[in-house]
Amino acid sequence: MCLAIPAKLIRIDEHMGTVDMDGTQRDVSLLLLQDVTIGEYLIVHAGFAIHRVDEAEALASLKILREMAALPEAQKP
Repeated sequence: MCLAIPAKLIRIDEHMGTVDMDGTQRDVSLLLLQDVTIGEYLIVHAGFAIHRVDEAEALASLKILREMAALPEAQKP
C-alpha cells in the first residue's frame, strides 16, 4: 500500500522542489503542477507533487496520521 501525504514546499529549483513532511525533507518533481509557490502544501506520491491542498486540510490529515502511528499494534485497523 502506498500513501500520498501532504508536504509543505520549502524550496524550488526549476522543475524540482524540496518538501518537508513533518520534519523529513524530500526532493520531489514539480512537473505535474503549474505555478507552485513556496509555503504551499502539496500531496506527494511516488516522488511527484500531484495536487495542491489547503493548509488546514493538510494539517488535519497530518494530525490523523500522527495519531494512527501512535496507536498500539492491537488497536490498529
